[in-house]
Amino acid sequence: MTVSASPPSLSVGRKLAYGVGDIGPALVATLQGFFLNAFLLDVAGLPPQWAAAIFLIVKIWDSVNDPIIGWLSDHTHTRWGRRRPWLLFGAIPFGIAWFLQWQVPDLTAAGLFWYYLVVALLLDTGITAVNVPYTALTPEIAPDYNERTNLNTYRFSFSILGGMVSLIVHQAILDAAPDIISGFAISAAVMGLVIIVTNLITFAFTEERFFHEDTKKEERGSEPGFIEGFVIAFRNRPFVMVTAVYLLTWLCIQFVQANLQLYVRYWMGADDQFIYLAVALQLSIFVSLVIWSKVSERIGKRHVYFLGISFWIIIEILLFFIQPGQMTFLLLLAVLAGIGASVGYLIPWSMLPDVVDLDELNTGLRREGIYYGFFVFLQKLGISLGLAISNLIFAATGYINDPQPGPPFPTQPDAVLLALRLFVSLVPVIILLCSFPIVYKYPLTKERHAQIRAELESRRQSR
Repeated sequence: MTVSASPPSLSVGRKLAYGVGDIGPALVATLQGFFLNAFLLDVAGLPPQWAAAIFLIVKIWDSVNDPIIGWLSDHTHTRWGRRRPWLLFGAIPFGIAWFLQWQVPDLTAAGLFWYYLVVALLLDTGITAVNVPYTALTPEIAPDYNERTNLNTYRFSFSILGGMVSLIVHQAILDAAPDIISGFAISAAVMGLVIIVTNLITFAFTEERFFHEDTKKEERGSEPGFIEGFVIAFRNRPFVMVTAVYLLTWLCIQFVQANLQLYVRYWMGADDQFIYLAVALQLSIFVSLVIWSKVSERIGKRHVYFLGISFWIIIEILLFFIQPGQMTFLLLLAVLAGIGASVGYLIPWSMLPDVVDLDELNTGLRREGIYYGFFVFLQKLGISLGLAISNLIFAATGYINDPQPGPPFPTQPDAVLLALRLFVSLVPVIILLCSFPIVYKYPLTKERHAQIRAELESRRQSR
């Protein structure tokens, strides 16, 4: 393996091509986050505990396929590189599985459970096959500490904008469709096509500049196997710390996203205004990402995390006191929450490439796949835990399934309403506070990373 000693800066075109690749995963995370729970409960009519079972079973499969595909992408050797072929061949299955998730087939309740379980397993595999190699491209595209933050700003700008546009388009399709079931089916077809096209664009217009296919076969044979490599990764203390922080912040994001539509529908009594709230939140996150990226270059990633998450915690506490009918106040708090929540997107993903560099210094190997595979697992774990825990509590508190898809909606018990309020306010506060001592102890500062890069360059030049 050879790496340029003085890597040139990435062109804007390359950064844009890379960023486009996160539109697919972003629309999946956004539409699943905001709509999937309400879809399964109030459109498909699944009981909450059955929906929770689907999410938990998928996570068992997820715990296997994410690190395995990461490891496989580390060991993929083609003329296109290690990661990009996965985007080429995984895009179409990913898009098809997404389409199937939003159908409501004419089946019994048990049949619907098995249908959504099988499709969820297929979709999860499709997401993994594309998103793990895609995220692992970051350090192979940009080796510099600040440039990685900048590249992730492009990525998450596309992510947030893509999620925001998907919300608007999805809602427009639902409003124009003859019924809500047809609306979800049409929207799924459109979004599936977007997933396929955007992944192919990233495949075509990016380049794995800092990994070259000149590793000798005998050297590959000496690399650790999957289990051994996984154990080595978890001996990397900064990696364990970053994964813990990411799981905590992403779990908070998913608790809010997964329950926000139900919160607006049943607590606020303003289901028709939900789309404005969701778009305002996404727009705020997008603008804030750009600002925090610049601030991070001046004060470092840890300080940005403390500032942004502290602000987010304050807004989450205020959310608990919102009363029905106060939609203007809720809209304002959503915009302010986006300022803090954007840090949860940006900083952990910007820290991860630095951890990969430390691993290379310690082991002599570039193993982005296994690290990013576990990170993508955590992303999906946060989504599924947020949905599963919410639905189990809904089942325990007497959630009433809507007998007919669409309004008028049933009146939920007071215990369900209290659970919804807690899920979008105080529960995220408690989880976020747990991340502070971990970030405080995180050792890879900008200065330490510069030392790691210098040692790596010295080692490569001496070969």
